[in-house]
Amino acid sequence: MKEATATTVEHGATKKPTIAFKSGLQQLLAFGSLILLLIIFSIASSNFFHFSNIVGILLSTAVIGVLALGSTFVIITGGIDLSVGTVMTLSAVMTGVFITMWGLPIPVGIIGGLMTGALCGFLSGFTISRMGIPPFIATLAMMLIAKGLALVISDSKPIYFTDYEVFIKISLGSFLGDLIPGFDIPNAVVIFFLAALIGALLLSKTIIGRYNFAIGSNEEATRLSGVNVRNWKIVIYTITGLFTGLAGVLMASRLNSAQPALGSGYELEAIAAVVIGGTSLSGGKGTIVGTVIGALIMSVLTNGLRILSVKPEWQTVVVGLVILVAVYADNLRRRKA
Repeated sequence: MKEATATTVEHGATKKPTIAFKSGLQQLLAFGSLILLLIIFSIASSNFFHFSNIVGILLSTAVIGVLALGSTFVIITGGIDLSVGTVMTLSAVMTGVFITMWGLPIPVGIIGGLMTGALCGFLSGFTISRMGIPPFIATLAMMLIAKGLALVISDSKPIYFTDYEVFIKISLGSFLGDLIPGFDIPNAVVIFFLAALIGALLLSKTIIGRYNFAIGSNEEATRLSGVNVRNWKIVIYTITGLFTGLAGVLMASRLNSAQPALGSGYELEAIAAVVIGGTSLSGGKGTIVGTVIGALIMSVLTNGLRILSVKPEWQTVVVGLVILVAVYADNLRRRKA
């Protein structure tokens, strides 16, 4: 018995560094791919490394990146959330309603937008964990519900924040530029990296992260060990919704309006960023750092192709091929494991 215990401990001790090594290697490969893209596009176009273009890449990464951060939590559990794009739009619309139509203070309107996303995430988690509906179907339904509500509430018209300069500065202002002249990094970029830091702490330092990985690795074993998996799934989907609500606020601030017809397709880019960053679609594996790198790869790729005057339809084809390669790589990793 003692020998068996010792063997188990020894096996666990050797297994953990191996998993950590593989995770680090995946992040290194993703980071290497990002550097390679930067080199290729900088050689292909002298305009690529201009400060304004780099800022533009970071700004375009902010919204997709925040969506991808939330999606990381769900995908690590082995689930999926197809509703993040339209829930983002609904959150933006509700922020506009709270601020411009109801006349509530801007901070209250922002909290309302965040809570709209969290509520949608909660409802998705509830239907999945309590009603037994598969994540694909439950979040597909939420995607359609959120899309319809955004159009109904806004009467299919954009909601503008023209008279609310402070709100616009949430994304496009630069408090770093005020502190360091010439260092005009938009606030949305700073918010994105702060959100990534919070997400990384949640995954690595809290019970939420531990149960997140446990559910994704072996849901049945986690349940048998006494963990209330159904409740934790609701919590995880609610966290995803909270990140989605933040993306909605950032998007509304960046566009100076809440566009009710916007949102479709964003969920695919967010999922692509997560997968490219090394998070496994089968669950149990993933990092916030990898997701940040994946989001940057998506933005650099899109921006570089645009600078090279590649037609939009071909840009879509290239992005689709990249997603295909990323998923295939994930399958290869799972087979080897």
